[in-house]
Amino acid sequence: MDASRIPVIVGVGQVNDRAEDEMALDSLGLMLAALTEAERDAGGGWLKQMQSLAVVDQLSFPDLVELPAMVAAYFGATPKHLMKTAYPSGESPVLLLNAAAERVRAGEIEVAAVVGGEALRTAARRAKNAGAGARDAVRESAQRVAKDVRKRHGLVAPTDIYPLYENALRAARGQTLAEGQAESAQIWAQFSAVAEANPHAWLRKRVSAEEIAAASANNRPIAFPYTKLMVANQSVNQGAGFIVASLAKARAMGVADERLVYVGRGAGASEPRDVLTREGYDRSIALETTLQMTLEFNRLATTDLDLVELYSCFPCVPKMARRAIGWPVELPMSVVGGLTFGGGPVGNYMSHAVARMVELMRREGSRGLLFGNGGFANTNHAVVLLREAGDGADEARPFDVQAEADAQRGRAPVFTQEYAGPGVIETYTVFYDREGAAQRGVVVGLTDDGRRFLAQVAGADAETIAFLTDGNAEPVGARGEARMRDDVAYWALG
Repeated sequence: MDASRIPVIVGVGQVNDRAEDEMALDSLGLMLAALTEAERDAGGGWLKQMQSLAVVDQLSFPDLVELPAMVAAYFGATPKHLMKTAYPSGESPVLLLNAAAERVRAGEIEVAAVVGGEALRTAARRAKNAGAGARDAVRESAQRVAKDVRKRHGLVAPTDIYPLYENALRAARGQTLAEGQAESAQIWAQFSAVAEANPHAWLRKRVSAEEIAAASANNRPIAFPYTKLMVANQSVNQGAGFIVASLAKARAMGVADERLVYVGRGAGASEPRDVLTREGYDRSIALETTLQMTLEFNRLATTDLDLVELYSCFPCVPKMARRAIGWPVELPMSVVGGLTFGGGPVGNYMSHAVARMVELMRREGSRGLLFGNGGFANTNHAVVLLREAGDGADEARPFDVQAEADAQRGRAPVFTQEYAGPGVIETYTVFYDREGAAQRGVVVGLTDDGRRFLAQVAGADAETIAFLTDGNAEPVGARGEARMRDDVAYWALG
């Protein structure tokens, strides 16, 4: 094999900035600190030579629009490939790692860097000191691109939409509400144990499955069936990055073989961007195809894997991912600690996963799987890391498997914006205020002839809210009726 076309990771860096004053870093500062650490980890002398620099976009400081050029200039580099993702999305670091590895395999570059950072904690503190009110940067960003029909029904941010998958998945698997919540809590308790042992995790405190599942003053309900301890913790200041090089360049720079981690094959595919035009909510064909073809490209079975990172913004994602590859619920699904405990820096969590997996693989294990998911359960990328070069490690090939995913799709229901009449619940959620009271619910319904529609549930409709949330009966599949009131469709029990 041609060592000049075999991609390896030579350096990784992570930073947690807990400063509470004006010395706290912004997103750019976090990126520079993370890459400085990656440079040190790689032995020095790398970043001036980088020919490719890819930055995961950030939300904390909107004025930082020229991030790639600013990062490159700081390190005195003039990369020929200079890029930033279009927006922060959870799969971005894995996508950028796949892209860098393929450029090495194609002989286009010898050295690449990937970095990201989010300083939502710093941004919130500075806004408070300036007398500005608290802002939800993630929701604001989502609000700008959400279609009017979703806005009317409150389906705007990820916290609004992922519960639709959770409830549909539980019903499709034949789980009771208690069983579904117990699985989520088991996985999240395991994440907290991983975070406790990870020096880079934001929250290093083990939490029991019972604490995670039970709503309380410290674990308020967010959007049914998720509590605060089941969703990403975005109030962090975190940065992470890594340096990819050709094996030949790594050896020429004197990096010891035991510190090299090889980049295997990856894959990526997406669901339709409009969440209301998807085939269903009990599975993701794009997710399944991405994971299964990543293993196939690397000629690996699930039992060959020593370490995995299955993206964990909300429980439905690692649940779908582990089922797609047959990963047992008892085994760790993260090397970081998940986005609740490891930290949820919006689009850059998987850079922390890359960095931590490299650290661990230098000591133990020979095959690791990284899977990232982004958007509204629509974008997916995965890649395998190895301690030895795999077959065809120096051969460039596309990692886009969209055609393979699309070939497996059935027909999606036609969405009807205005509907009144009978139907069944396809999926649903309930939104809560900060005191834990139900604000309103939303039902995704199917008409008798198979069309999809939306209907609201008033927070004051205690009977319907209880039916959706008490676990006495499965709401998915239940009949009812959408009734128009003040130009809004409301769901009524059948």
